[in-house]
Amino acid sequence: MGRHLVTSALPYINGVKHLGNLVGSMLPADVYARYLRLAGHEVLYICATDEHGTPAELAALEAGLDVAEYCRRQHQLQAEVYRRFDLSFDYFGRSSSPQNHELTQHFARRLAEQGFIEEREVKQVYSVADQRFLPDRYIVGTCPYCGYTAARGDQCENCTRLLDPTDLIQPRSAISGSTELEVRQSRHLYLLQSRLAGELRAWIDSKRDWPVLVTSIARKWLDEGLGDRGITRDLQWGVPVDRPGFEEKVYYVWFDAPIEYIGATKEWADADPAHREWRAWWYDAHDVRYTQFMAKDNIPFHTISFPSTILGSREPWKLVDYVKGFNWLNYYGGKFSTSRGVGVFMTDALELLPADYWRWYLIANAPESDDVSFTWELFAATVNKDLADTLGNFVNRTLTFTARRFGEQVPAGGTPGPLEQDLAAALAEAIGAYAEHLERMEFRKAANRLREVWALGNGYLERASPWTTIREDPQQAACTLRTAINLIRVFAVVSAPIVPATSRRLLGVVGQPDAATWLSADITAELAALGPGHPFTVPGVLFGKVSDEHIAAWTERFGGSEEALPSA
Repeated sequence: MGRHLVTSALPYINGVKHLGNLVGSMLPADVYARYLRLAGHEVLYICATDEHGTPAELAALEAGLDVAEYCRRQHQLQAEVYRRFDLSFDYFGRSSSPQNHELTQHFARRLAEQGFIEEREVKQVYSVADQRFLPDRYIVGTCPYCGYTAARGDQCENCTRLLDPTDLIQPRSAISGSTELEVRQSRHLYLLQSRLAGELRAWIDSKRDWPVLVTSIARKWLDEGLGDRGITRDLQWGVPVDRPGFEEKVYYVWFDAPIEYIGATKEWADADPAHREWRAWWYDAHDVRYTQFMAKDNIPFHTISFPSTILGSREPWKLVDYVKGFNWLNYYGGKFSTSRGVGVFMTDALELLPADYWRWYLIANAPESDDVSFTWELFAATVNKDLADTLGNFVNRTLTFTARRFGEQVPAGGTPGPLEQDLAAALAEAIGAYAEHLERMEFRKAANRLREVWALGNGYLERASPWTTIREDPQQAACTLRTAINLIRVFAVVSAPIVPATSRRLLGVVGQPDAATWLSADITAELAALGPGHPFTVPGVLFGKVSDEHIAAWTERFGGSEEALPSA
């Protein structure tokens, strides 16, 4: 079996993330990593908080905390939320770690040695009111390309174009709101991406299996002419620039943040001596398949900027093999936004319902081919139909009826016949297709197939009708119910990547350990794995339905169709 390195885009440190952040990187990466582990692969799933840059300083200032202490608290908060969402990171690190500082400085030195770093005098915005240079994200204004009025000085959140602060129309300080800004000279380091454009294009062109969303964004940058990128900022919080004359500067957050994938792996190793061979995942790692997950606004940094760092180092660090990009999950036509507090945030979601409700809805409606709009009506319909009516109903009526007629153990009697043979054949086809979609990271298609797998159970019960046959042929009814109880185990195993808590609960109900391996190819044998006399328990309701009253209350609390939020 292969070795798989999986990373999801680093969530920024300022505050709890919203559902759009979750489905745009971390959740699908988790589903993929969980499936790979069940399939027998060696997997390392790495993530971390992205802690440098101006938003962290601004948020700390607003909170009245030292920025390091603010980041420490926020990291703990985010880590706990991700644990509650059942995200199975092998390690969740911090970009402010000593390991990332060391590696960032190493890459900067290597790039300089190879001739890809240049010092330049640049014009930079200075705020007279704040008495300081304003790094990119300290400046907001109107995007010159799309007219978005809240564009930052480094990137427009609306059209994703990279910007320089001096590009903005009607710029103002994000600290004081002052428009009393001047342009002054400041010396900075530039990564000469333009010299790597040919190598980057050849590399991108070799990725014929990548999603069109990813390659089109990367090629757009290259086709427009790849510019050199400033990689230092006039800040105190960040990775110090270890170069004479730059003692008061730090590296740009978008230079050090992707390096934290490697840094977090070293943190993982330093936390446990058993992982001391961490470099084998990144350096000369020819036996590793590396997959990155991210939303579309992160694609340029992971297909252009970070690869420029890797290629320019002229060292054999691992380049990504596959980038799974996602469009945006919107909220009633408007954008989810951490900075503006728009949408449903992960802590809010967990306050309303357990994680598996959200995991299922988000994967079943993942924004893979285009942007998707979250609505409470669609959320309720998805949860009620799939989780409550299809999966939950099958489990509850199977075990309740069996316990009432045969006691809380798998009943003996009867012999599988044509109905069971047809069921096994249909399951084998559906589960095989489901696994293939997971392998290909086609998440909506995977959810459709898993829904089909669950529906096969209800269809089987309807055709076999044990509540009718038990009066005339109790042996045949016993066979049907024995098969149905084994179906619960099958459902638990195949559902584990998407709804892991439900999987654990179902396996506990039928007296089995948590899923550790995928099903065998012999589905007939899987449908007989739990033999007569095997004990089970009857659970309570697996999934409560989302009512019209819930929809009304949550729409009023978070906003909804009657007060749709604008995208800009």
